[in-house]
Amino acid sequence: MEKTILVADDDRDIVKLIAESLKFEQMKVIPAYSGRETLSILKENKVDFVVLDIMMPEMDGLEVCRNIRSEYSIPILLLSARDRDMDKIIGLEIGADDYMTKPFSIQELTSRIKAHFRKVDRLYKEWNRLSQEREMNIQVASSPLVLNEKTFDAFLNNQKLELSAKEFQILSFLMKYPNNVLTREQIYENVWGDEFGDLNTVTVHIKNIRNKLGKEYSFIKTIWGVGYKYVERME
Repeated sequence: MEKTILVADDDRDIVKLIAESLKFEQMKVIPAYSGRETLSILKENKVDFVVLDIMMPEMDGLEVCRNIRSEYSIPILLLSARDRDMDKIIGLEIGADDYMTKPFSIQELTSRIKAHFRKVDRLYKEWNRLSQEREMNIQVASSPLVLNEKTFDAFLNNQKLELSAKEFQILSFLMKYPNNVLTREQIYENVWGDEFGDLNTVTVHIKNIRNKLGKEYSFIKTIWGVGYKYVERME
């Protein structure tokens, strides 16, 4: 099925360049040149992926990202001319799934988007296989946290958690290997694919998951210098 990519940047030459590359990969591209236009397009179209520039008129990309994440679970890749770690962290904390700095490689951008869809396709194939066998719920021991991999729903004490797709996938991966230490590299490769990436992305998403679980439920432990592990019982 053809994927629809929304490319939002006030630089029309960049939008055109990205669009030409994605169309070559048989993807449909919808252009947007301002923050408000981006949100308007999302209300009227089914979009599978958003490439979003931070510096745009009317409403900057970070504010657009916040608005998108409050209503949609669409994956978002931020583009920025700024290469500061803090800018990346802010972008990821407000809901972006990936981040690239300008100038960037069109080939790398295209590869990251393709890697996302390959990962989703692999997950759906696995879910379909599992659904033929049983209703797939992940729960560790008597933990109050339950994940449903068919519906991407997460429940803590029977209350639904609002997790992004990447947050759900990270938590799911950790829960499949309770009490086992998983490195950031292993988590990134499992969730994002192994083509490109900044491992700090994993750190930021783990922080977001912990915030949503709350201080009472410290299931995810940091093993300094190694990675993270999901514990069966709260310590």
